[in-house]
Order: sequence, then structure tokens, then C-alpha cells
Amino acid sequence: MPNEVRVRPRTPHHGVQRRIATSALVVLEALNIAGVKLGFYMGYAPPGTSPLEPIALAQEAERLGYDSAWAAEAWGTDCVTVLSWLGATTEKIKLGSAIMQIPGRTPANTAMTAATLDLLSGGRFLLGLGTSGPQVVEGWHGEPWGKPLRKTREYVEIVRAALRRELLEHHGEHYDIPVRDGTGLGKPLKLMARPLRADIPIYLAAMRPKAVAQAREIADGWLPIFWSPEKARDAFDGVLDGVRNDFDIAPAVPVILIDDVEAGRDFLKPYYALYVGGMGARGKNFYNELVARYGYEAEAREIQELYLGGNKRDAAAKVPDAFVDEVALVGPKERIAERLEAWRESGATSLLVSTQQPEALRALAEIAL
Repeated sequence: MPNEVRVRPRTPHHGVQRRIATSALVVLEALNIAGVKLGFYMGYAPPGTSPLEPIALAQEAERLGYDSAWAAEAWGTDCVTVLSWLGATTEKIKLGSAIMQIPGRTPANTAMTAATLDLLSGGRFLLGLGTSGPQVVEGWHGEPWGKPLRKTREYVEIVRAALRRELLEHHGEHYDIPVRDGTGLGKPLKLMARPLRADIPIYLAAMRPKAVAQAREIADGWLPIFWSPEKARDAFDGVLDGVRNDFDIAPAVPVILIDDVEAGRDFLKPYYALYVGGMGARGKNFYNELVARYGYEAEAREIQELYLGGNKRDAAAKVPDAFVDEVALVGPKERIAERLEAWRESGATSLLVSTQQPEALRALAEIAL
């Protein structure tokens, strides 16, 4: 691996996968690239590492003028604790969850957490929510996968009602508050805390057209992954047409600042192979479906077969160069600045840059300014 990458990969296979799959995202808001907002997403700490590492990068992002920093969770470190620590050690940068897993918390608990983080941070919290996938929902949280669209709608309704300090009563398909077939002792309650903001912005992670359409309807923003500036509108069946001006489309984009473009692509390919090939099962992999909708159906199928068959290196080798160039920013500063033109024209309103390179954070700040 060329020295310019500076991410300390352990091996071209395992190390690359670990470092990139959980690297930071960027949602740049204080800085602007002709209207596209910039920020920093911390991801989650890889196994064996400390969350203090991405927190340090987020602190650097604040010094550079970034508007927001986003923490993630899978089945390791949670995002709420990390955001609490970050909020206590920063002053201005917004604190986003990308995402808090819907099956991991009741909606009432999420409302309490959002109100508390917003109070402690002086109104800096951004609530990003998502269902995750069936493997995590059923295999980790022990919840049925069910109907994620309907569950998400009910969840957001309950969170918003709780933040408005309404007496909480909801009887839906997924949530029954108060429980009707319990002891009979449960009565509707109202949030005891006084939220600093009753309208804390809610972002949703969504990958299918119907889910994106729902996000437009009930949320304040959308957190897409694998955004192709040239193909996203067609891939999501026109649901991006006519988006209201205050709806934030904040796609994630890995950034590798490096002179050797081919080496930069190779660095990212195991990350994409992990998601396209290994995140889910045959017939139930949303990342695979999205890449297929981008026109790489045969490649997506082959990557999945190789990955699930244990041939992870071969799967990574099958990730097309053209796909990496579409969905990532790779190369020297001049090439990245050039490529940003497509993102500016794509309909995205924020840019979520994924990087663990301090020099990449600085380069994007310089380009944006």
C-alpha cells in the first residue's frame, strides 16, 4: 500500500476491509461546495480499536470548520455514548447518529435520548434512524424483521409525539402504547424533560425507492449509501424529483487522498465487496440490489457468489473500477475537486465523506472554501 494512504492496513484483504468498512463519513454543512454541505461521519470503532480515534478526527473536523459529525453502530460500540463524549469535548459541531438502530431501542427511549443529547449539546443533535438489516435485527436484537416500512413510520410518529410532550398513546401494528393486553396498570405518560427543541431533525437511512419516498414524507433528511451522482435518480425510480428545498439528501462518500488512483481503488474494493457480497443472504442483500440497479447486475451477482463462497479476495477483484469511480472520491486533490462537480449537480445537498485521513479532511476543507 502506497505511503500516501496512511491508514495502516494490516493486509490488503483483512486490514483494508476493517479500516474502510467502518471509516468516517462526511456531512459538510459549515463548508459549502456551491450549495452542497460538508461534514464528517465517524463510523464505528473497528474491533480492537478505541472510539477515541474517530472522536479525535471529529475534533479536527470541528477545527477545520466542518458543521457536523456522525457516529454509527452495528453490533459493537454504540453511537450514543460516542456522541455524548464528542459533545462534551466540542463546542460547535453538530452531533448526528447515522444511524441509531430502530430495533435496538423503543421509540420512547429514543425520544428520551434525543432530547437529552440535544439539551446537553445546546441544540446540536441530529437524529438519524434506520432499521438495519434482517441479520442484525433478528440475529442480534432478537426482533422479527416484519414490515420495516410500516415499523419505521410508526417509530417516527411516536418519537415526534414524545418530543412534543404529548401524552403518549399509540396503537399500531408494531407498537402498542400503553400495552392493551398487559396488567392494565399502564397509563399514557408525557416526557418529563423539557426538550430544547421539539422538532429535532430526523434523518432516515433508506435503500429502496418506496423507503426513500417515505423518508421524503415523514423525515427531514435522507442518509443514502453508495450514491452514484450519474445514476441515483434513475435507480430510485424518480422519487428524488420535486424534493422540497428543506429536505437534506446527505449521501456517504469514501474519500482516499492518494496520487496512485489504481491503488486507491484497490484499497476500497474489499469494503464494497463486503457489503455487496457479504451483508445479507442470497436474495436479501439491499446493497447488492442497489448496485444491480446501477447497471452492474452481473458483477453484483458474481461478487456475492464469490464472497459467500469464502473467496473474499476474488470478490474484491471483481468490483468494477467504474463503480468505485462513481461512488467514491479517489486520487490526488485535483482529481477529487474535479469529481465534486458531479456531486454538486446530482441533487445531493450534503456530502458525507468517509475517511480516516486527516489530510483528506484538510484537502476537502480547502476545496470547499
